[in-house]
Amino acid sequence: MFLIMGVLFYFAIIRPQRLRTKELEDRVKGLKPGDKILTTGGILGTIVSIKEKSLSIRSEDTKLEVMKTAVSEVTERKGEPVEAKS
Repeated sequence: MFLIMGVLFYFAIIRPQRLRTKELEDRVKGLKPGDKILTTGGILGTIVSIKEKSLSIRSEDTKLEVMKTAVSEVTERKGEPVEAKS
C-alpha cells in the first residue's frame, strides 16, 4: 500500500517539479540579447545585456535589471517568433 502511495506521490508532485526546473534551466541558457521576453511580474521587454545571474531589459523608455529566473516566457527570439505552447 505504501509503495503505491509513494509511486503516486512521485508522479503527482516530484516529477512535474523536476520537469519545470529543467524547462526553466533550458529557457535561461538559451537567452540572448535581442530576445523579447515576458517576466513573471508581467513586464514585456527586450534583452539588452546578460550577466551571470541577471539580465538587463528595455521596456519602452525604461531599462530594468531582472533575475534570469524571473523570465517566464520568450515571446520572440531575435527576429523569429516563438511558437506558442498548447
